[in-house]
Formats: sequence, structure tokens, C-alpha cells
Amino acid sequence: MKPPVFSTLGCRLNAYETEAMKDLAAAAGVEGAVVVNTCAVTAEAVRKAKQEIRRLARENPGAPVIVTGCAAQTEPETFAAMPEVTRVIGNHEKMQAETWKSLKPADFIGDSEKVQVNDIMAVRETAGHLIDGFGRHRAYVQVQNGCDHRCTFCIIPFGRGNSRSVAAGVVIEQIRRLVDRGFLEVVLTGVDLTSWGADLPGAPRLGDLVMRILRLVPDLPRLRISSIDSIEADENLMQAIATEPRLMPHLHLSLQAGDDMILKRMKRRHLRDDAIRFCEDARRLRPDMIFGADIIAGFPTETEDMFENSLRLVADCGLTFLHVFPFSARKGTPAARMPRVPGDEIKARAARLRATGEAALARHLVVQQGTTHRILTESPRLGRTEQFTEVTFSSDQPEGQILTATITGHLQGRLLVSQP
Repeated sequence: MKPPVFSTLGCRLNAYETEAMKDLAAAAGVEGAVVVNTCAVTAEAVRKAKQEIRRLARENPGAPVIVTGCAAQTEPETFAAMPEVTRVIGNHEKMQAETWKSLKPADFIGDSEKVQVNDIMAVRETAGHLIDGFGRHRAYVQVQNGCDHRCTFCIIPFGRGNSRSVAAGVVIEQIRRLVDRGFLEVVLTGVDLTSWGADLPGAPRLGDLVMRILRLVPDLPRLRISSIDSIEADENLMQAIATEPRLMPHLHLSLQAGDDMILKRMKRRHLRDDAIRFCEDARRLRPDMIFGADIIAGFPTETEDMFENSLRLVADCGLTFLHVFPFSARKGTPAARMPRVPGDEIKARAARLRATGEAALARHLVVQQGTTHRILTESPRLGRTEQFTEVTFSSDQPEGQILTATITGHLQGRLLVSQP
């Protein structure tokens, strides 16, 4: 039996779902297929998905090619038209056992039902898929999917559907299972994580879930939150930041811009001062807190002065890790119809943002020299601090442990720990 070949593009949630699909495919007895889990966040992401499909088809001649993920959901006809592709499966369908049970060799003959993509907006529930974790020592747990907001640049709600939450009891059951398997760190993940709970009885908030996990899973050493929308941070989340040392002092913020007019044209729900205030409040509650952020360069109508406001936001918020997106128009979004910034200017602004981010990270690395950190070892020579900063060891360390070590320097974006 030849197991399927899986390829994942895009976010951590996609990576989580690929692990769940591996289990579903194995249980269904699917053999010899190629499965590409695509991303739709930018036009470039779709281009890379096509490139990956062609590459894997060449490397696996005769294998049926199954395409799924956000790009498959938003433009199934694009992938169905590719001669390499055998099936196109939607984001909801890919997580259903019945879908994989139907993928027997006989079903790959001919073009009948080549596209299995239904209306994602009709999906009302998200199951908590009990996977064994991916990565050897850090596990990701999906607690939410979809998004109710309609930012003008974003296609993802049409790939993921409306916001829906995994019940707290199911989340806690999975985290207990992962801790029993030896995982030392769990990361809560979702499309719009801070909207967790709005569709559940009593409408709990993300902070309620965090506090409940920490209370009911006392053996979990480290809990981490992935990307959040800071304007939706609730009182209990801020309380957890202030009082729970097992909640890691690193937050990745969905900021997107630092100019109020651009934020309004993006249809974001926060203004520049809201972002700055949140970072100040979180750092006051937890002085070792550091922040990453997504920022788009060259959004339509962005002037040089507007861009400078985004550039200054790195210092004003005290950002350390920057994820820069050159604006990429997505067909079907309002931003695609707005007056565009010239492409060479978008590239130049993205480069300036990245350089500013690299300088911010370098400053963070410098001030860590001589400090002591608790580091989760991910491989014999690599680990991460509680602030999610990468650390390189000068000699092999035992994997899957939390070590206390003093930082001796930094190199190529990583902290260094030198042992005698």
C-alpha cells in the first residue's frame, strides 16, 4: 500500500487540517494519491498552488491529484481545468470521512463529479479533529474556523465560511490527550481566533477558553495563542496575560496598516491609536510581552504619507516580528476595484517594511544577550523561547524538553546559547 503524498501551502490551520486529512485518508484506505492543500490569501498563493500541482504530478506519474483548501474552495473551476487534476474538494468536504471513503481507484476514472465543492457559507459547525499533533513537541489545536468580517482585501471568508467555534469541552479533551502524549506546548489556532465562542451557548469569549484550559489542564506547561484581532481582546484574555505565566508572552496581531484612512478603506474595525493602546496595555500587564504583526504594503490609494504611518507603527507598537504582504488584488474583493498603487512602488514599500522589521528583530536580539530564558528544544540544536524567538545551541541538547539557559549572542535572526 502506497500512502498518499500530501503538500500544504499557506497557514498553520491548513497544516493542522492536512494532519487530520492524513488520518481520514488512512482510515478510508486511500492509496497512491497526491493531495495539495492550497492557500488563497493572495494571487501569488494561487499561482504557487498551480506550480506545486504541476510539480507533484510530474514527480508522481499516473497518481490521481486531489486539490483542496481555500483556493480550491474559492475558484474550483480554475483547478478543475488543469489536466493534472483529478478531483477538486472543498474546505468542508476535505474534513469529512465520507469524502475520503469515496476516493477509491474506480472513482478516479472519467470526469464525473470532478468538483466536490459545496456552499461553505451554509456550514454551521466546526468539529474538533482529534489529531495527535504535528511537529514533535509543539501541537496546534483548531478551536475556530471561518470569519464573519468582510475586510475589503480578503478572500478568506469565501474560502472558510462564516465564523464557527469548537466547543470548549472538545478543545480541553484534545489538549489533555496531547499533554498525555508528551507535548509541552499547545497553540490555539483559527481563522479569526478572537471571535471564538460567539456562536456557542452563552457566547463565551476567547479569554474564557484560555482561563478554562489553564485551570482544567494543569499539566500543560505552555499555552500559546496564534494570530488575534486586538480590538476583540476581552477582559479575561487581558487577565490571563497579566496573571498566567503558562500563557506565553507573544502575540501576533492582525494590524494590516497604520494609517486611519487606509484602515477604514480596508474595513478594519480598529484605528491606529487602538493598536498602540492595546500593545501598551498588554506590555504593562506583562512586561516581557512581544508582538508580531501582519502589515500590507501598497494597499490601493495608499500615499507615501499613509505608508509612513504604517512604517512608524512598528516603533509605536513596539513590534518585533513583521509579516509583510505586498498588496495583491484578489478578484471578487472590493479592494480589487480600488485605484491601485503602481507595482514597483508596492515592491519598494514592502522592502522598506521588511527592512524595518529586520531592524526591530535585531534590536530585540541584542537586548536578550545575558538574559536567561526557558527554551523548548525542537531539535538537538534548535529551540524557541517563551517569546517565540528562535535559539541555536552550540552543542546537541535533548529534544522535547524545556531548558533554562543564558543567551550568549545572536546570529542570522536567532539567539545563541554557547555551552562549554
